[in-house]
Amino acid sequence: MPNLPKPRLRRASRAGVEPFPTPAAEPHVEIVEGDGLRWINIERPTPADRAWLEEHFEFHPLDYEDVTSRNQRPKIDEYPDYLFIVLHFPVYDKQIGRLNAGELDIFIGPDFIVTIPNQPLQPVRYLFERVKSSEEAREQLFSNGPGYLLYRIVDDSFDYCFPMLRKIGNKLDRLEEEIFEGRSQEVVRDISNVKQEIINFRKIIRPQRTVLRDLERTKQRYLTQELDIYFDDIVDASERIWDMLENYKEIVEALEDTNETVLSHRLNDVLRILTAFSVVVLPLTLIASVWGMNVRVPGEGSHEAFWAIIAFMFVVLVGVVAVFRRRGWL
Repeated sequence: MPNLPKPRLRRASRAGVEPFPTPAAEPHVEIVEGDGLRWINIERPTPADRAWLEEHFEFHPLDYEDVTSRNQRPKIDEYPDYLFIVLHFPVYDKQIGRLNAGELDIFIGPDFIVTIPNQPLQPVRYLFERVKSSEEAREQLFSNGPGYLLYRIVDDSFDYCFPMLRKIGNKLDRLEEEIFEGRSQEVVRDISNVKQEIINFRKIIRPQRTVLRDLERTKQRYLTQELDIYFDDIVDASERIWDMLENYKEIVEALEDTNETVLSHRLNDVLRILTAFSVVVLPLTLIASVWGMNVRVPGEGSHEAFWAIIAFMFVVLVGVVAVFRRRGWL
């Protein structure tokens, strides 16, 4: 790949937080500066934001296309003067009640880092607001260079996944209790929803495992040797998340099988009772049919014969029920 010009960024006259002046389009660009490092954050980039980036940086045109693309896969592109990283993180959509993938595009160079989430990501927003409002936090994060700031952004984003996983685990525990409390039919939809959440979570995390390993390999460009272990922690967090998702996948499949088994047992109980009732009534129906034929039968027109037949039917009923109970069919 041909060498690209080094990304250029206009220097400010003072350290700290400053809004970037825009004469015409008013892009939504937030900038925090300190210790020779700038963090630029652009949420939900608009065409005006892209124009601002193209004016102040000379990134590859394909990278700009990836930023505006809605179907970009996680990846890391290495250039002579910067890295372009695309990561996905789970975001809960309250409108549809499901997990979606929130994309975070990152440009990192020797003295800058640009984060471009395609929708608000709470860990990124929280960390940015923290360094913007606290000079102590800004000094702590910026003094170790762009590599350490990248680590904190990615690490906080992955740490945000664990509370979501705990909620899924609590849902699975609640579903298990409801299954054995006699609510098997009601929890079918809940099992389906939790299963869909786990599937969506796995679709988000799986492609990034390779990207994180590549990031671990390329991090040395912007990270001192004594900080290498930090990115190993991100890989470990990703593997823990994947292991929990694998465990939840097995649990929800087991709960689904258990729920189907419980429903089948209950259906069998209903069929068993109906079958036993039909068999118990069958001899009574036979006796009533014989004496209800349109021909002359013994005892026809006699009140005593009627009560005798009723008594005989009652004896047959008691006998059949006793046999069924002895064999455990009732």
